[in-house]
Amino acid sequence: MQTKQSEKVINSIEKSFKKQVQKNKNLKSAFLLVHSEKKGIHLNIAEGSMNPKQPAYMASVGKIFTSVLISILYENGQLSFEDGITKYLDRELVKHLHVYQGKDYTNDIKIKHLLNQTSGLYDNFRPLLEKVLDDSNFTITPQEAITWAKTHQKPQFPPGKGFKYTDTNYHLLGLIIEKITGISFHVAMKQYIYQPLSMMNSSVLHYSNPLDKDTQHLADFYINKNNLTNHKGYAGLDYAGGGVVSTGEDMLKFMKALVSYQLLKKETLEKMMNDKAKYGVGIEYGYGIMQFKSVPLLMPKIFNVWGHAGATGAYLFYHPKMDTYLIGTFNDFSYERKGVKFMLMKVINQLRKIK
Repeated sequence: MQTKQSEKVINSIEKSFKKQVQKNKNLKSAFLLVHSEKKGIHLNIAEGSMNPKQPAYMASVGKIFTSVLISILYENGQLSFEDGITKYLDRELVKHLHVYQGKDYTNDIKIKHLLNQTSGLYDNFRPLLEKVLDDSNFTITPQEAITWAKTHQKPQFPPGKGFKYTDTNYHLLGLIIEKITGISFHVAMKQYIYQPLSMMNSSVLHYSNPLDKDTQHLADFYINKNNLTNHKGYAGLDYAGGGVVSTGEDMLKFMKALVSYQLLKKETLEKMMNDKAKYGVGIEYGYGIMQFKSVPLLMPKIFNVWGHAGATGAYLFYHPKMDTYLIGTFNDFSYERKGVKFMLMKVINQLRKIK
């Protein structure tokens, strides 16, 4: 039931969102979904060349899907978070994967280190993205992306001794999922998440099609004015590190199912959130879950949310105190930090006015 106050707040959020997109020439399309049964709100809007029923590429928001898949396999007794990754991965692929200061730590990397970004491994995404941008015909498989990084990059620290956010960790998790299930990562996504939750308009970028054949085409996403939407080579580079393509309503189904323990048991979700590392000021990183925590003067309590963000200004967060879901994207790499900032400053700050 919407009150006069909530109506006013919704209008204000809508106005801020439209203004944000219209004032920036880089932004071609964006969407925002805010849902709160507690506050009687369901706002689903799009701006630019996009409409609210259109799927968007959600970038690293996909990491929370990968970590949930791994955790489903954990609940099924098919793996342990403490397992060494060499148990599941091709011997040639992991050979000398982590050589730090002359010592090979490959056998010390556990699944949990990949999940909470503490493996010490290098990030293959950014340097390979340059190659994608330079060559429209560039293609790479997840295995090749890992091998390339192993050859050209150096680990940062021994496993469990620091924090380094990397897509390499999540590529490896995708390959572990494939090894255990015996099916491709995108098929596992469909079988374990999309189908059970009736996420009819969701897929994995350039790997699969949505369950509903009448799903609208993917909204365009950009980096430095380059349209990456149809660059097939980009998909292999992204893969289990963030290949989710979905609509706001489908993302809401996923997050609601996670919050209400339909996808995973309460104790599993708590384990995923509690085994965490420090990401930055006021942000901790669990198993594919970013958690914003209060920091006096810097991060007020009102911003305590958990979920994940992506390089295109994409975000998927849950606000426990307000029982509110915040989902959206700006479809442009220039909004990597601005997406979450918009969510905090222009959406949550407005929602707090609803008593």
